Amino acid sequence: MGTYINQNLLNNLFYILTSMFVYYFIYDQRKWWKTNLHQQQWLLIICTAVPLLLCMKFPIYIAKDCVHDLRQIPFLIGTLYGGWFVGSVLLFILLAVRFFFYGFQPITVAVYFTMFIIAAWASPAFRRLNRTDKLFASMWLTLLLDILVTVIAVVFFDFQIIDSYIFDFILIPPLAMLFVVYIMETLKDAIVMRSKLVKVEKMEIVSQLAASISHEVRNPLTVVKGFIQLMRSQPISKEMQERYMHIALEEIDRAETIINDYLTFAKPTPKKAEPLIVEQELERVVHLLQPFARMNGVHLVGKCQPCSIIGNNEYFRQCFLNLLKNSIEATPAGGTVTVSCYTQGEHVVVTIADTGVGMTAEQISRFGEPYFSTKEKGTGLGAMVAVKLIETMKGTWHIESEVHKGTTITVTFPEARKAEPKLDSGSKFS
Repeated sequence: MGTYINQNLLNNLFYILTSMFVYYFIYDQRKWWKTNLHQQQWLLIICTAVPLLLCMKFPIYIAKDCVHDLRQIPFLIGTLYGGWFVGSVLLFILLAVRFFFYGFQPITVAVYFTMFIIAAWASPAFRRLNRTDKLFASMWLTLLLDILVTVIAVVFFDFQIIDSYIFDFILIPPLAMLFVVYIMETLKDAIVMRSKLVKVEKMEIVSQLAASISHEVRNPLTVVKGFIQLMRSQPISKEMQERYMHIALEEIDRAETIINDYLTFAKPTPKKAEPLIVEQELERVVHLLQPFARMNGVHLVGKCQPCSIIGNNEYFRQCFLNLLKNSIEATPAGGTVTVSCYTQGEHVVVTIADTGVGMTAEQISRFGEPYFSTKEKGTGLGAMVAVKLIETMKGTWHIESEVHKGTTITVTFPEARKAEPKLDSGSKFS
């Protein structure tokens, strides 16, 4: 056995398996490979022609009238999976290179032309088989082809059969085909399953969000409906009418907020990114939220150094509006919320620190989930939107919190390197 299995045989198998991994690696990287049949065929030709050439260049052995290697495996793989077009191109390459390396041999033409005709004819039926049937079909077809072409070589070309020929040409190729087809089908199934899993995950997210939105929107609508029915069913004073209308409008505003948060989350990632002056954008956010902070008795302070990033200004403001609003709502009257930004190495760091109620480790781990909120009437959509927008702008986030002492959210973005505007250092706003 040791005389038959040598380094060249193992090298031939290595060339073939490596090329199959490369094929599926390239196939998986670009969506258009999966939709363009012509491009798939040429990719298959390249990834089977390379091991075919390497097997011929570094054969297992060279005997009289016979240069033996495992070229038939990539040749049959390409023909079975690619059909007549791929097989004919591989046949031309095989014969041309064979004649260039070792000279013309009629037996080579007869052997591989026979393999090509039968494999190409069987290709449509082979591709319709399931995974298990492909494994056995490829093994038995290879064995039958090896026996058939051996009979042709013996009868018509007086070919001499030796022990190493039986082992390397008749016994090894069917087993190698079984193994290679198994690897190919496993890789293909993995790609298909991953694609299906992504779709399932997307549908799961959509279903969770839809359930959350429908539940949260139904509550304020129920309140509004109840008050309207109450006003229609019995006479009430004008003062009570005003009170009911005020409550109904508040509930409608809450429903609108929920829908807006959902729409922001569902928006596609913006294709256009531009340099953002972080200090100016945060200043706008702070000014927008100052009335809300005063209404809650919270002191909102901004301290920023000049820095800039690449991103979408609308999404940046929406992100920090949500985060700052959450911090203000989590801070009792008399507390402070501080937002700051500074450059650290090649990154821009934005921190939001509050002296609020804080969060437990479990609450921190669930930050950004659509169903989870530390607020009594919260949906968690605001935090979820903020997390998505941070990731959209290639940022990262980290939370440090202690119950009854406060929370600090740290957001890190890559710093913009080009065309950074000149800003005054040490600017403060509040």
